[in-house]
Parts: sequence; C-alpha cells; structure tokens
Amino acid sequence: MALQTIIENINNATLRTDHPRIDVGDTVRLHLRIIEGQKERVQMFEGVLIARTGRGITEMITVRRIVENMGVERIIPLNSPKIAKIEAVRRGDARRAKLYFLRERAGKSRRLRDRRRGMKHVAGSPVVQQG
Repeated sequence: MALQTIIENINNATLRTDHPRIDVGDTVRLHLRIIEGQKERVQMFEGVLIARTGRGITEMITVRRIVENMGVERIIPLNSPKIAKIEAVRRGDARRAKLYFLRERAGKSRRLRDRRRGMKHVAGSPVVQQG
C-alpha cells in the first residue's frame, strides 16, 4: 500500500460528517467553542461564506461579516473541534468560487441575490427558519 493511500485513509477517518452542505455565497451561522480559563462557552459568528480552500482534512472556510461598518473575516478549519455546529441561514447565488470583491462593496451592493429566486425549495439541506 502506497504512503499516500495510507495518509488519505487516516484523513478520511477523521473527517467530520455532521456539517450541512454549504457553498460559497451562503450566509452561515457558526457556533464556535470558546475556552476562557476553565470555562467553555459557545459563541456565534454569522456572516457570508466568501471562500473555501483546501480539501479533506485541511479544508478551510472564510466567513465575512460587517460589525459597525468594519468588515471582519474569520478563517476557520472546517474539521476543527472548535466548531460546535454550522447552520445555513440563507442560500446566496454566487457565480464565482471566491467572493473577495465583496470587500470593496458597501451598502446594498454588498448583498447577494437569493438562490431560490421564486422556486419553492433548494436542493441540499434545509435553511434555518428565522423567527
């Protein structure tokens, strides 16, 4: 058995399968475990998924949100134990693999079109109902 095959088998055994299907352009809500001293709490980070890089165990996502007119981006390993849960809040229609152009946008031009556009449903996992 080749070394590369052994490494891929080990990586496949450690991949997380509890995440919903998320694509670039989706608005996601990340529940992140924060450890402060002896205490552990869950903090939410909600924003637009603007990039996915890597594959397998090294896959990373970049999530961007706006806080007080300042853009904040977090780059998070998708298979990290620090992620408690990921929810897809809204499906965005993106025609590119990386949405870095959103960094220069302001106001309404920053919004992405909804993927449904009049359809009753979207293929994949359901979207979180707000309310």
